[in-house]
Amino acid sequence: MDDEIEAPALFLCPISLQLMRDPVTVCTGITYDKENIEKWLFSCKSNKTCPVTRQSLLHTHLTPNHTLQRLIKAWCTQNAWLEIISSPNPTIDQTDIVKLILEAKKFPEKQLKCLRRLQSIAFKSESNKICLESAGAIDFLASTMTINSTAIEVLFHLNPSESQLKNLMNNEEIQFIESLFQVLKLGKFQSRAYATVLLKSTFEVAGSTQLNNVTLELLVEIVRVLRDRISPEASKAALKLLVELCSWGRNRIKAVEGGGVLVLIELLLQVSERRPCELMLTALDRLCGCAEGRAELLNHGAGVAIVAKKILHSATPRVLNEMLLFGAVSKLCLVLQMEGSCKAKERAREILKLHSMVWRNSTCSNRDFPESRRLILVGSAERFAQQDAFNV
Repeated sequence: MDDEIEAPALFLCPISLQLMRDPVTVCTGITYDKENIEKWLFSCKSNKTCPVTRQSLLHTHLTPNHTLQRLIKAWCTQNAWLEIISSPNPTIDQTDIVKLILEAKKFPEKQLKCLRRLQSIAFKSESNKICLESAGAIDFLASTMTINSTAIEVLFHLNPSESQLKNLMNNEEIQFIESLFQVLKLGKFQSRAYATVLLKSTFEVAGSTQLNNVTLELLVEIVRVLRDRISPEASKAALKLLVELCSWGRNRIKAVEGGGVLVLIELLLQVSERRPCELMLTALDRLCGCAEGRAELLNHGAGVAIVAKKILHSATPRVLNEMLLFGAVSKLCLVLQMEGSCKAKERAREILKLHSMVWRNSTCSNRDFPESRRLILVGSAERFAQQDAFNV
């Protein structure tokens, strides 16, 4: 467009102040570009106001403004606008979607074609997603996601609401959690990532019965998502799942049996970002709420060392005192003497070197931790810490 030619204000979207490609009118009578008003209305489902008038919208139906569309196109042509406004995308009819789903259910060989069509519709606009939900697409996608990976991708992007997730969990024909488990177990990396996020959202609205009845096999698959490090989003969802689930019944014991403690320790050895480390430590704390979890932590050569390392920069005198009282310092000394990871030994030596004076001057008075033993341990810690040439 020639910079000297200004478009009439009527042709500009009130949100973006850019020329409207697909003008639509909301119930307050204000016209916006469809893409911009959809982002305003649907990116946050609680935002149901008109951006210009600030009035609450009685409904979110968007009416195409064909007259304004024709005027804009005519103006563009007359003024040699370089980017002629294209015709708006055709409106999706809910009835057509229902017919498409019914046909796919009746003829299984047409399911793939149906899923690809639903995917195309969903990715075009937020209003299309609302239309798919109203047409019953969520139930259909949930029932077919173990057959075709496209189904779980579309379901993930539809982002089912709390009520929709509860309906899926209570639908005996779909067996939603079991289907997500099968995707976690047999699906490819991307499908497993989608399943993990959906599973997290599902258990956030689950009842106590469902939370208490989580199977060992499902927890094993959640831990496997962490171990495989599929994606940051999937790892974050898996960690939050562990934190949530391991507060119920025997789930923490099952998670320990599924290798959760060992995987979390290995991840802590590799990850340095603060937020992921905090989630990992929180999950590890949940798992160590049972004797089996604590035993796994102590049995790992770097378990105590890496936990101490992660709290190193925020350790208060009280924390350092408790590390001495409850055997963390002796474990750090043992790490240096045992055969194992050079990286773990280096981390243990750093901790001992930094805090050896604090531990030496500690006023521990626990009767189960006599002064003589405390001085021996602290003295050992100092010797290890001061051995700058120690071969690690």
